Amino acid sequence: MAVGKNKKLGKGRKGSKKKVVDPFTKKDWYDIKVPAIFQNRLCGKTPVTKTIGTKIASEQLKGRVFEISLGDLNKQAEDAEFRKIRLVCEEVQGSAVLCNFYGMTFTRDKLCSLVRKFQTLIEANVDVKTTDGFTVRVFVIGFTKKQQNQIKRTAYAQSAQVRKIRQTMIDVLNKEVSKGDMKELFQKLVAGSIADEITKSVESTFPMQNVFLRKVKIVKAPKFDLTRLMEVHGDGAADSGKAISKVDEGTVEAMGTAGGRL
Repeated sequence: MAVGKNKKLGKGRKGSKKKVVDPFTKKDWYDIKVPAIFQNRLCGKTPVTKTIGTKIASEQLKGRVFEISLGDLNKQAEDAEFRKIRLVCEEVQGSAVLCNFYGMTFTRDKLCSLVRKFQTLIEANVDVKTTDGFTVRVFVIGFTKKQQNQIKRTAYAQSAQVRKIRQTMIDVLNKEVSKGDMKELFQKLVAGSIADEITKSVESTFPMQNVFLRKVKIVKAPKFDLTRLMEVHGDGAADSGKAISKVDEGTVEAMGTAGGRL
């Protein structure tokens, strides 16, 4: 093709240059509000597309999962920043996103730092139902350690001991998780009381160290209840209404005879 013959070659399409619009101009920002057991109740913000037609912003937020370090939620838990708390949005009130418990995991670097030579790694998991209807799958991890005054370099457990320790772990998890609700479970997770109980229980079989509940996953959740969510956030736990005194029957009769309409 000769140069200069096709005059339309150098011309662009009509209206091809679109106006660049910042996508965040179409977004609204909401505050993430976490349950009352944590100290930092407002731990961040989340964007969502503004309400357009049938696409309502609050409905788009429901079901969104947030992963927040425990060190950011509690000031005194800076040494537990390897715990990642998972929270799910269940309700939107104004500009606040009310979250409920959804699970817990460990950071990869923490798990990798626990694995060492000359010890046995023991893991167990079990599905337990809490008192408020949640079915949770709990994963526990632990490592054997040397006995007191041990000269031998290794601290390996026999297969029979591993099976017994694993069964003890499952028994302790069933007992501790099933007797409370989700709020109590997360309080125990933050405090680490379940892991301490497992360490004490397996001491007679084989001494253990670095026992952690490394993961908690919600397998099945009950139907959404706003009252329960308000109790988790500490907004509906107690009735703040005024006490009403009982009216005497004689007073009511006097009001009726005095021309008052009852």
